[in-house]
Amino acid sequence: MPNTLSPSSAALELIHEFEQGPQGGMASVPYRCSAGKLTIGWGHVIRDHEQFVMPLTAAQADALLQQDLAQFAAGVNERVTVPLTQSMFDALACFAFNVGLGAFAGSTLLRLLNQRFYAAAAEQFPRWTKATDPKTGQKIILPGLSRRRAAERALFERDGMLP
Repeated sequence: MPNTLSPSSAALELIHEFEQGPQGGMASVPYRCSAGKLTIGWGHVIRDHEQFVMPLTAAQADALLQQDLAQFAAGVNERVTVPLTQSMFDALACFAFNVGLGAFAGSTLLRLLNQRFYAAAAEQFPRWTKATDPKTGQKIILPGLSRRRAAERALFERDGMLP
């Protein structure tokens, strides 16, 4: 039976904490994220066809976040075939928001989770702490990703492992 969960305030809080602009908080003007992608608001990757009136308002940034998060939440609901607690779902939606649905779909984390190995799936979060350096093309560990994965794992495990 597919999941039909929606992100809670815990998911929004986690994204607000980790998807901040270079000056902290919501980014009202575009910047390049650590992966080199043009980004605005709360971690919204700007697509080629998108144009924004600058500076972006808080209301616009929140609306973009809601749209983006709905897309990733739907992707998590579609790909996870086992029951989840709300906290597990929120953590997975935040994780997918950051790594992308393709990476999430192909992850060992998802494979283990769908085999009902909840604790083993939780152990996969710390493996996702690297990003490609846009200057060198090499994978490097980012301290911010390490903190994010620890927060996502803590949220995933918050309600226990028995959904």
